[in-house]
Amino acid sequence: MAAGSLIGALGLVQIGYATHPLAYLAVWMVLGVAMSANLYDSAFATLGRIFGSAARRPITALTLAGGFASTVSWPVTYLLLEAVGWRGTYLIYAGLLACVAAPLHACLLPRSRFTVPPLPPGDTRVADKVLPPHGLPFILVAAAFAAYAFVPSGLSAHLLAMFARSGIDAGTVVWIGALFGPAQVGARLIEFSFGRNLHPLWLIRFALSALLCAFVMLAVLGLSVPVAATFALLFGGANGLVTITRGAVPLALFGAAGYGRLMGRLASPFLLVQAAAPLVMALVLERTSDAVALGMAAGFAALALVCFVVIRRPR
Repeated sequence: MAAGSLIGALGLVQIGYATHPLAYLAVWMVLGVAMSANLYDSAFATLGRIFGSAARRPITALTLAGGFASTVSWPVTYLLLEAVGWRGTYLIYAGLLACVAAPLHACLLPRSRFTVPPLPPGDTRVADKVLPPHGLPFILVAAAFAAYAFVPSGLSAHLLAMFARSGIDAGTVVWIGALFGPAQVGARLIEFSFGRNLHPLWLIRFALSALLCAFVMLAVLGLSVPVAATFALLFGGANGLVTITRGAVPLALFGAAGYGRLMGRLASPFLLVQAAAPLVMALVLERTSDAVALGMAAGFAALALVCFVVIRRPR
């Protein structure tokens, strides 16, 4: 994560001076490497290393803080653009990554690894059972998260435009889009307060079921301001819960041993689908209709739900 922060700072400095289109794309590839190195996947792996099987609560707390990222950064970015221009804004953010984030990651995070303390003599308790991190259970988890990755990545790029094409005015569309972030945070806060005893498999099944209900609502009622706002709330809440389970489900099913490597293996198909989704959905929208694109997103959500229903936790 420290390396990712430094690479991100380098990319933000370079993007202000990338005048050729190829140079601009190359800088964005650098920034993509930085994001993959210091966002949720690596943070979840670090928390799993530090806290072991007890990492679910820290993971939820981390996603609570992350849910406010856009809420804070959008107005701050607007003010910085007005004050120092876009190049100055990039340089300020580069300085924050290099001088704040990288030292925090490098110097303050514990380097110790969680170990299970041995049971005292005569203790007959049995250690929690976990599934092997390979074979059908792993394939189902990887396929489920990869299928779900299509939904937020594809919709985040095109959903507001779909709302606008349905006849909702631009100001209302922006207001509806702003509901997504608070819905994420609200769902995570509820889980943090009341969901500690709920197995993460049940949590993600509930989240995906709620998301599918939102798609059904769109299909049945059509797009209007109340329906679009309700969809944004349900979509945001579901995505907030799924983000938690991306770290909690592998931990609960496969255990804390080798958790960082496991998260890396799960992240590969997730990130590939996430990268392809906006382009694929754009092609579908261009050649068919908004309804077909929404149906495709709902199909990926349904596939993810089926995979998680088939998975059986260790007893």
